Amino acid sequence: MNGYISIVFLLGVFGALLNGEKWKMRMGAKMEGSRLGRFPQLQALTLTSSLLVGMLVLLLSGCSGAEPETAPLRIGVLPILDALPLYVAESEGFFAEAGVQVTLIPGASAAERDQLLQAGQLDVGVRYAMQGTSTAPQFRILAAGNTDITTPEQLHGIQRGVSQGMVIESVTERLLMAEGLAATEIKVLAVLRIPERLALLGAGQISAAPLPEPLASPAVQQGAQVILGDTHHPQYSCSVFAFRSEVITAQPEMVRGFLTAIERASSRINADKARWDGGLLSAQKLVLPVVLGAYTLPDYSGAEAPTQEQFKDVALWLREKGLINVDGEYTEVIDDNFLL
Repeated sequence: MNGYISIVFLLGVFGALLNGEKWKMRMGAKMEGSRLGRFPQLQALTLTSSLLVGMLVLLLSGCSGAEPETAPLRIGVLPILDALPLYVAESEGFFAEAGVQVTLIPGASAAERDQLLQAGQLDVGVRYAMQGTSTAPQFRILAAGNTDITTPEQLHGIQRGVSQGMVIESVTERLLMAEGLAATEIKVLAVLRIPERLALLGAGQISAAPLPEPLASPAVQQGAQVILGDTHHPQYSCSVFAFRSEVITAQPEMVRGFLTAIERASSRINADKARWDGGLLSAQKLVLPVVLGAYTLPDYSGAEAPTQEQFKDVALWLREKGLINVDGEYTEVIDDNFLL
């Protein structure tokens, strides 16, 4: 599968959903609901499955805000590679050519981004992930260099630094369970910010931690041990765009223009990956200086809707964690009408 829905974001979206606020995931998915158990309208543009969780939580916890009319789209982004197509679409003029005005609002963590969404200070929450492949993992579980941990089995009962309730926790748990660990054997230590997690792992103050690429690569260069990655289980690492339903209802053509610009940006990145090393990757701090020039960007894929299996797994994980308490059928949530 080449598309994604990130669990982290769906987690956030489902949270808003439960509070009766209307959202649409511009990824290919559509949700309708209220506090009584229906899903707010969510048009999702599928780009992978880890963010599905984050979106679900946001939808269930309350998001508000004035109707957008002609105001720029306020888009929340994190300092990770997922955001590169957004910056490229902006700098190359693709948004402008599509008739879309955007304001990119950076956040230090998924939790901060989701708080802005819930407060109505964002129109679009973005977690644009790439799917892991046999040669380009997107998430890795690492052990500190001062430990003797070399296999997933040795993580039994070992606390891992992770941002709880977010895609990184969901992906980590699912990867470990796929390797034979039981959910009760997987222990977590809350470390919300990715830079803090990287620093603690490098200092040996936590024994293990999951990290997204390209942050995992410098950690390995500094002595961390790769225990597991999503190369063999890519179905667990995905992401989505979540739009407030007011935006989709009032300006569907703007949403289509947004998606068109993102597709063009993804194609532009794939055509010349080295071009971005000295520019946007560095300026937006999407890659650490030590990695610039040495890390090859993965392919950015086109949009497609999440599968029923992905949706069910994300919803199950959210319920297991007590993050949602409503049920929803795939056909009530997923709609690929906005896909290009």
